[in-house]
Amino acid sequence: MTYANPDPEPKRTTGLEEGGQVPPGETPPAEGGLSETGPRETHNPTKGWSTVPVVLIGIVVAAVLVFFVGYLIGLL
Repeated sequence: MTYANPDPEPKRTTGLEEGGQVPPGETPPAEGGLSETGPRETHNPTKGWSTVPVVLIGIVVAAVLVFFVGYLIGLL
């Protein structure tokens, strides 16, 4: 088994200066932000609850409440 040095050797590796530094212009420029990629979104759905789920939940809660009140009255 041979041991390979993980540190780059400037004399044998292209694009490195003495000390292992990369000279200016050797690397590509940094990428811009990705916030403006993709198509423009013109429709943003609302973040609140719509009326249909709220009404359905209210009906279920009222039915359960009526059931338990009726059951309680039946026990008396």
